[in-house]
Amino acid sequence: MKKIGLILFLIISINTFGQSAPVETNKLAALYPTQKVVSRYHNDWTQKYYPKRIQEFKKEPLEFGEIVFIGNSITEGGKDWSARFGINNIRNGGIAGDGTDGVLQRLDEIIYFKPKAVFILIGINDLFNLHHNEDNRALKYDKIVPSPEYVAKNILKIAKKIHHKSPTTKIYVRTLLPSRREFLKEDILSVNTIIKKNEAKGYYKVIDLYAQFADANGELPKELTKDGLHLNDKGYEKWVDFEKPIVEDVIEWNIKNDNE
Repeated sequence: MKKIGLILFLIISINTFGQSAPVETNKLAALYPTQKVVSRYHNDWTQKYYPKRIQEFKKEPLEFGEIVFIGNSITEGGKDWSARFGINNIRNGGIAGDGTDGVLQRLDEIIYFKPKAVFILIGINDLFNLHHNEDNRALKYDKIVPSPEYVAKNILKIAKKIHHKSPTTKIYVRTLLPSRREFLKEDILSVNTIIKKNEAKGYYKVIDLYAQFADANGELPKELTKDGLHLNDKGYEKWVDFEKPIVEDVIEWNIKNDNE
């Protein structure tokens, strides 16, 4: 029965994709950060790339009722998530270099189009920023992210804002993936602990990617990463294998509610 419902959804998605009522040009433009809006914690590279990626979003805006993956380069690096999952209308909302403040600045599009679900993975760049002055770091930032707690609270703000403005959207917050960078380990655990602790508030569900990927040393296994932080193809395959049942459940839930 579940497979039949999923097949029906895919057929409906193909027939209805792009058929929602057009959005007025002025209204659409207002949904995105302007060229002048840059997160105070973006590094020099991201300050240039973030506006370019926003322009790409503007050229291919969301449709009503899609599924959106929100994140940084780890999400953007997944490229065509619909192809990876074999499910239509999963949109890649990743921006390389982005942090939690950058995501907070670009939620208007997501809120306006009211996705069926959003899946959030953000925060690792904030933690790099926090350690920008480590001996093995060459990046230069104008300001330093205050703390892991600040990062976690921003993630909660993202989820809470979407919940309040688009209450029908199912929200999933992914725990931060492990890294092979020793100086990030404790901060990743701190952020993840806060994410999991606040799930009880009821406006999002946790997807514990960390637990799926961490080895016995709390690191990202070498065979799943190309640089100790970003995933390789094998890493993305593991991610999809783990999350596909969750995404399919979202689709089943929406089919059921649409038919009631």
